Amino acid sequence: MASSSRSAFGALVRAWRDRLAPADAGFTVTDGRRAPGLRREELAQLAGLSVDYVLRLEQSRARNPSAQVVGALARALQLSRAERDQLYRSAGLLPPQDGTVSTHVPPGIQRLAARLGDVPIGVFSADWTLVWWNSMWSAVFGDAAVVPPAERNLARALFGNGLAHAAMPPVRSERGPDVFEVSIVADLKDAVSRYPGDAQLDRLVRELRGVSGAFAHHWATRTASAPHTTDRKTIRHPEVGDIQVDCDVLIVPGADLRMVTYTAATGSSDAGKLDLLRVAGGQTATAPPDGRPQDVGDTVGGRVDPAA
Repeated sequence: MASSSRSAFGALVRAWRDRLAPADAGFTVTDGRRAPGLRREELAQLAGLSVDYVLRLEQSRARNPSAQVVGALARALQLSRAERDQLYRSAGLLPPQDGTVSTHVPPGIQRLAARLGDVPIGVFSADWTLVWWNSMWSAVFGDAAVVPPAERNLARALFGNGLAHAAMPPVRSERGPDVFEVSIVADLKDAVSRYPGDAQLDRLVRELRGVSGAFAHHWATRTASAPHTTDRKTIRHPEVGDIQVDCDVLIVPGADLRMVTYTAATGSSDAGKLDLLRVAGGQTATAPPDGRPQDVGDTVGGRVDPAA
């Protein structure tokens, strides 16, 4: 990235960091706070980057940020689609192309989800890749930041044999495992029909057909199936035991995203278990590094710190 481009990139990041209200990003605002916008360490936390790397980016000392890093910053800064594209271009990168599965989470959706901090929320793209989650999601399912971005996919967790599958806690669906699995495959088949030119989606499907007999069987079955929407599930948590929750999948019109929420009836023992996890967990929402990177080698322990 040329010097002028690096300067423009750093200036954009600083300006948009100053613009974003901490409360809209899920942070508690205290009386002693001076700056109206995000602190640098808060942006680093939201984007899954080291504070030093964010500083070097803003000071134009870091070169050639990856598409993964730019995507993470765009989500953390709650940029519009036009602003996101501007940030990509200032980094010397082509913005995400139309016709591929989008991982962009609109600012309004992030603000809405950040205000529902008591509820475990995960936002998924059309191929069931996790692209945003809050602290309650981490408290219930474990911190997704420790899983490489390419593995943060529900279909991989169900049918694969990698880190996503190993990290997924035991979850029992009231509808039974087959119905749940078939609905996820149906969603992927629908995504393929709408994004036929998406190479990463094609690789995901070919990979799962090769490693999972169940996935290959469901994929070959022509019987129509309803998409995954709502369910009642029991989550086996390592600290509080079984939690029975209602799982609701909310479709985000125009963004091709799914917002997944887990709730329990007020006053129930399951709600009490969620309260325990809430007290133990943080209050900050997470905008992780891009869920569809070209290179996941920069992600270590949930923090991205590429070489300058």
